[in-house]
Amino acid sequence: MSIKKKIQQSMTVILTVTLVLAYVILSVILYNRNMNLLQTEVKQEAAYIREAINLSDSDYMKQMDNVVASTRVTQIKADGTVLYDSRRDADILKNHGNRKEVREALSKGEGADVRKSETVGKDMYYYALLLNDGTVLRVSKSIDNLASTAVSLMPVMGILAVLTILFAFALARWQTNRLIKPINELDLERPLDSDIYEELSPLLEAMDRQNREKEAVANMRKEFSANVSHELKTPLTSISGYAEIMKNGLVRPEDISGFSERIYKEARRLITLIEDIIKLSKLDEESVELEKEDVDLYELTREIVSRLSPQAAQKNIRIELSGESVHYHGIRQILDEMVYNVCENAVKYNYENGKVSVWAGNTLNGPKISVSDTGIGIPKEHQERIFERFYRVDKSHSKERGGTGLGLSIVKHGALLHGAKVSVESEEGRGTKISMQFPRICQK
Repeated sequence: MSIKKKIQQSMTVILTVTLVLAYVILSVILYNRNMNLLQTEVKQEAAYIREAINLSDSDYMKQMDNVVASTRVTQIKADGTVLYDSRRDADILKNHGNRKEVREALSKGEGADVRKSETVGKDMYYYALLLNDGTVLRVSKSIDNLASTAVSLMPVMGILAVLTILFAFALARWQTNRLIKPINELDLERPLDSDIYEELSPLLEAMDRQNREKEAVANMRKEFSANVSHELKTPLTSISGYAEIMKNGLVRPEDISGFSERIYKEARRLITLIEDIIKLSKLDEESVELEKEDVDLYELTREIVSRLSPQAAQKNIRIELSGESVHYHGIRQILDEMVYNVCENAVKYNYENGKVSVWAGNTLNGPKISVSDTGIGIPKEHQERIFERFYRVDKSHSKERGGTGLGLSIVKHGALLHGAKVSVESEEGRGTKISMQFPRICQK
């Protein structure tokens, strides 16, 4: 259902309920008003008749036959016997001694009651006065009950309700269009520039924030696509160039081995790049289907240090591992990629005869792995961007050092997958420390 229809329906329902309540309240008010007027009228008539009777004795009652039919006059003896009734023959009427108004008049001088008359068959208001001769004068008139009053009002209220509802529907439609118009004219690209209701400010701020995030993601994807094209093109160009030279017989026999090695290295670089791109794509799409298992992070780190030892030995870099056995419930392959990339960077961007210190163990906040090196360090202005795809601090020597520029991006996405936090401490020229803090709640 559209918002227009909801607003129109809401206003119509509210108005209908208001009209019904007004109808009921008006009926009650009108009934009470009519009742008060009738009581006053009956009491006045009774007072006039009593004075007339007191002046002219009971002979006055004979003249009551000419009274308007809406008024009923009755004279009753103290024992309840009906002496006179303007509507019926007194002889055929039952004893009225048990009537409430009669009993009150005999004891208090006056009495009143509202009930349905057995004689007339209508709701009546009875008012009784004690006369000087000890008899009771009773004057009564028929009244409309509350239901009758409500029914009498129904035609007028019905017409009023129809007119009011039609007016309300038209008003609701106009008001709805007026309310919706600023929303329809909202600039979705720049929501904060729109002049709209103050109550919608949180929504507009959220939309603006979402737009900025979408724009950032779009720019990141464009940059990623451009970087992928460049990174793939570079080794392919080298491979194609070397192969073309060899094909045209421009390479001396003794240089073939060197050219073949270059082609092999570029091919391996290309394969590694493609593998890293696939890993990142799976992490982005959350399509990692590997099951979690209990992993000893210390033992995993020890294996990775062992794998990197030959690479470190080429630069005379010493790798030291310390800590304790600590278990974490996660995806072994992803955890391996995370630790390997951090440790490999510590070796790759270190100085000759440098040192890499690796610690794995448990902390108060949960399992933790820290990798420190004595390498080139990362300038402060670059530290927030090192986890971006293809971002390299030292672009001029990136090819010499190897790598795809995706390693730390894999670390970041792997950490997000495991609910871990990655922190960086670095000082240019003195080294870098990267820590991976895993949550305690994920431990088993």
